[in-house]
Amino acid sequence: MTTTGRPPQVGAPDPEHKNSPIFDSADNDELSLDMELEEGACYFNDQAYQLGEYVCSGDELLRCEERGVWVREGSCQKD
Repeated sequence: MTTTGRPPQVGAPDPEHKNSPIFDSADNDELSLDMELEEGACYFNDQAYQLGEYVCSGDELLRCEERGVWVREGSCQKD
């Protein structure tokens, strides 16, 4: 999170850059343990984020999860 307490706005994923896969939180249980997703960080447009960090992609709130995947957590509504 930033000093304002809001996750950084990262925009849309650019296919020309390294991006970790994005899953819905409901799909989290369906992630296979044998998937070849073993990263110690999540990537969004070549920027690495630590496990547990949040970002806003448009109005979607994403959280970096184990194995380096993004999980949709809700929306990034402005107050």
